[in-house]
Amino acid sequence: MTQTPSSPVDGMEIRVAVSTVIFSLRHDRDAEIPRVIVPLVRRTRDPHEGQWALPGGWLGAAENLEAAASRTLAETTTLAPSYLEQLYAFGDVDRSPSRVVSIVYWALVREDDSRNSELHNVAWFDVDALPALAFDHAQILDYALWRLRNKVGYSRIAHGLLAETFTLADLREVYEAILGRRLDPANFRRQVENSATLIPTDRFRTGSHRPARLYRYNHAVELADRGPLPGSAADH
Repeated sequence: MTQTPSSPVDGMEIRVAVSTVIFSLRHDRDAEIPRVIVPLVRRTRDPHEGQWALPGGWLGAAENLEAAASRTLAETTTLAPSYLEQLYAFGDVDRSPSRVVSIVYWALVREDDSRNSELHNVAWFDVDALPALAFDHAQILDYALWRLRNKVGYSRIAHGLLAETFTLADLREVYEAILGRRLDPANFRRQVENSATLIPTDRFRTGSHRPARLYRYNHAVELADRGPLPGSAADH
């Protein structure tokens, strides 16, 4: 584990960690909409040995925050997210036996990638059926889910859960899973087609139903406001 920088304040050492809430989708055979799922890591030492926690690790002394988030994700879960964004800093005095400030990111992983990431101490859980979590990680996860549900309406983050090309039904399923409710297909199609965020391709998905046109995102349109800060490579 990379040693974390620390700062003594009034005799107390403050340690900086980086954690990530990772969202993906899981289709069940008989479910109307996909489930939103997150990976958790079982702790192997105290405090909270044996409990589930968000993946993370210490910030390296010569490491920027986003690089640390990507590194700790790879080390604990083998996952490489398709979307990564800083969420919030959590630093309540009593959140850990020692004084730890966690810089938390949230990330999106496509379903195929999430199915290929099972490790012996990592498991995926439905966001509506979580086990007891270590530290304040339940609060962190609740906040990340709130952020996801609020942001899906004015950004293109749904792309982080989709393949490069997708049908409108695929896109609607992502919205339905995140929002937790069914959407009217006709209204959804009209709103999306009027948004200028999608580009129709000349390809169709064929199968047991009528062929469905495949779309891709218009990367010239960026609705997620990051202000003057540069975006990560996953955002482009």
